[in-house]
Amino acid sequence: MKSLKIFTLLLSLFLGSCTVDDNKISFTVLQLNDVYEISSIQGGNFGGMARVETIHKELLKENENTMLVMAGDFLNPSLLGGMKLNGEKIRGKQMIEVMNAMNFDLVAFGNHEFDLPKKDLQKRINESKFSWISANVFNKILDTIKPFYQEIKGLSRSIKGSFIKEISDNDGTKVKIGFISVCIPSNPKDYVLYKDMFSSIQKEYNSIKDIVDVVIGLTHVKIEHDRKIARLLPNIPLIMGGHEHDHKNEMIGDVKITKADANAKTAYIHTINFNKKTKETSISSLLKTIDTSIVDDKKVKLVVDKWMEVMNSQISKIVENPYDIIYTSNIPLDGRDIPIRSIQTNLGEIIASSMAYSYDNEVDCSIVNGGSIRIDDQLIGDINSVDAFRVLPFGGPVLKVKMKGSLLNKVLEYGNNAAGSGAYLQRSSIEMNNNLFYINNRIINPSKTYTIAISDYLMKGFDIPFLTSEHPEVLSVYHPNSIEISSDIRRAMILYLKNLKKKRGI
Repeated sequence: MKSLKIFTLLLSLFLGSCTVDDNKISFTVLQLNDVYEISSIQGGNFGGMARVETIHKELLKENENTMLVMAGDFLNPSLLGGMKLNGEKIRGKQMIEVMNAMNFDLVAFGNHEFDLPKKDLQKRINESKFSWISANVFNKILDTIKPFYQEIKGLSRSIKGSFIKEISDNDGTKVKIGFISVCIPSNPKDYVLYKDMFSSIQKEYNSIKDIVDVVIGLTHVKIEHDRKIARLLPNIPLIMGGHEHDHKNEMIGDVKITKADANAKTAYIHTINFNKKTKETSISSLLKTIDTSIVDDKKVKLVVDKWMEVMNSQISKIVENPYDIIYTSNIPLDGRDIPIRSIQTNLGEIIASSMAYSYDNEVDCSIVNGGSIRIDDQLIGDINSVDAFRVLPFGGPVLKVKMKGSLLNKVLEYGNNAAGSGAYLQRSSIEMNNNLFYINNRIINPSKTYTIAISDYLMKGFDIPFLTSEHPEVLSVYHPNSIEISSDIRRAMILYLKNLKKKRGI
């Protein structure tokens, strides 16, 4: 009898220590998108991957089932990416090192990933310790179409259109989470084939929906495309998107679509509760501002600092004190890719005006190709010299060119017709009215000679084929020497903004 009582007691203790699977599980996803800078921006006030990692680690402490994801666009554009280290362009290597240190789980292809030459993109993919997905981008090799691949320890693994993660909690509830992705086909390259976004993501959803418990989108497309995907796939509870650089949170039916602000100014924290029995999903999403209130993670900061030292050593060859505030703007200065290549923006006008300033404003007007402005973001608040380098990473001299008004008209018409491409012209002292171009309120006179401040790149005929120094209507081209302001367009922008700041007393 005594032994029976002992057995009963032990059995009850054992059963009491076992937690019954309640079919409910909670997991967290930390979402970033469109991050080009590893360090903080806007005078150090916002962003910074070391700060993001602090948030990431805090979330992991709260729930070990936490994933860190990127909804595309992180290898380019960046100031560091265009610089050289040991004779080789960096081209996103700095971002991969930082993201590896942060233990990223999953990334989607963004259109800017394909800014890199094929061999450099492959290097970055192979260097990454996280998974990649996209259902509609493929590697084009002559007449052969193959998936992109990731080589790990000598083994090649095809990059798929979906990614499946199995998780479990303390009571033993297990779920499989499926992620699907597509990328906007806005960056045509010889080595890339883009398949239709909508049929591709529909096909990928159908291929995994019966083998996972919940499917989540990780896309890099326009918001209107995400809305269409939400209507196509109404059972997806969440689409984490990229491409737009301003945060968004909206519902299409029962589908939530979220996008964080570019350059990790914000990050989305999604707490997802899933009932395996009822298949019901509830999502709580918090847009977290990444600012000075968040301390840097020490491990990630060491990696960031290593790369910032590389950058600062190169910038310091051109300007002193690269982190001194040169200007403060209370309104966003727009350098995003789509506007800067389509319409006159305030940042484009500032750059063009700085070119005129570099010649003491002794020119009639100034023009620069939108494609040379590579920040793909907006500047607001405190602006330093590093920001000017982020805006114009390629640099180059500003030339002073004398040309006939007839040629100037042709150049401006070409640029206007090239809206949507890098050949679109940002300008100063030039206005357009009724398809006619004016300089200082006067219609351009075809027979008059005009003096123009123009980027060195434009005079090489790359964007506007007929615009070269050999054109018969180009009368003279002045190349500045190394000590002149105009010797580097970034120096011109910095000094121009400093002068504005002085005049306005800001």
